[in-house]
Amino acid sequence: MTTQSPRRISILGSTGSIGVSTLRLLDETGRLGEDYEIETLVGGRNVALLAEQALTYRPAITVLADELQWPTFKELIGNSGLEIACGEAAICAAAARKADWVMAAIVGIAGLKPTWAAAGTGAILALANKESLVGCGRALIERVESHGGKLLPVDSEHNAIFQVLEPAQRARVSKLVLTASGGPFLGRSRDDLKAVTVEQALKHPNWSMGAKITIDSATLANKGLEFIEAAYLFDMPASQIDVLMHPQSVIHSMVEYDDGSSLAQLGSPDMRVPISYCLGWPERLAWQAPKLDLAARGTLTFAEPDLTAFPMLRLAREALETGQGMPIVFNAANEVCVQAFLDRRIAFLQIAEFVEAAMMRAQLPSIPFMDHASRDTNDATVMRVLEIDSEIRRLVGELFVSAKLSA
Repeated sequence: MTTQSPRRISILGSTGSIGVSTLRLLDETGRLGEDYEIETLVGGRNVALLAEQALTYRPAITVLADELQWPTFKELIGNSGLEIACGEAAICAAAARKADWVMAAIVGIAGLKPTWAAAGTGAILALANKESLVGCGRALIERVESHGGKLLPVDSEHNAIFQVLEPAQRARVSKLVLTASGGPFLGRSRDDLKAVTVEQALKHPNWSMGAKITIDSATLANKGLEFIEAAYLFDMPASQIDVLMHPQSVIHSMVEYDDGSSLAQLGSPDMRVPISYCLGWPERLAWQAPKLDLAARGTLTFAEPDLTAFPMLRLAREALETGQGMPIVFNAANEVCVQAFLDRRIAFLQIAEFVEAAMMRAQLPSIPFMDHASRDTNDATVMRVLEIDSEIRRLVGELFVSAKLSA
């Protein structure tokens, strides 16, 4: 009788909230070393945590993104005998290593090249990096599939749709409904948001996430990015995608069918749940998952989004409907503006104002790989996305200068 080899797992973004949750889930399965082994760990700036992870899980290779902390990292790893590396080229090389399952969770546009590299390996790609899909559109999915792999969405909303959208009934889908917690400012008017502080915006009521994603949740930019992703993931036009505010974060998304039925996926607001679905797919993974007690939860509430107070959702829809690279503009401008807000250079409401200004100013030619008729899956796709991203970051910088913001 032959024994099946352990599945090789690579985690790109192991020190972020998704990466930490993935490792925690692997620990809780109790099958590390038996059913799973770590091939690659890639971390950003948290050098102490990355070193701790490397020494604990002993991957085939560990890569640090922040080159300034390379000496500290080498010292922390010591004489462990572990293979380590540093820098963007090393990250992409590690992402391209042969693995069975890859978690792509590097936040921001920095995750694009490694995710693209992993998409060409034939592995199951568990996608938590929004920017890769928003930037590359269906080309990313087709790259994964053309190499024999499968892309699985990690975001709880898309994961929910993936679970309840019946492939044989796709033609009968009338609408996808993404739910949104609303972040810390649900129900606030635009006037209420004028004096919002960074500290207030970082206090998410349901989810524990990194700073950038938490701010995106507060502005609803996160839901806007998910709106764009849903169109690409499920080949659905913007007119058939809706967003519903649901502060309890119990129903993660719904699929409405032509016969009036709406199928929903429910679960506790814990990212290990969608991660476990991706890790176990096509089966479900048995672990000590947090169980949903609806009686204890009591009432579930829903509301339409307030697009006046939270215009980022409107802008995301406009970006998707405009096409021709406008989703890249939306994403790049938002990323710059969120960092400016975190740095206390702009106010909360100015995030959307500068993003809209960038979208109005951007002059972009048609991009074939964003169109349904032509999707390039070669590396030129990534280079074009990064060129546009760089152009928009420069444009937002010019807008900041025009607004007389400090450098």
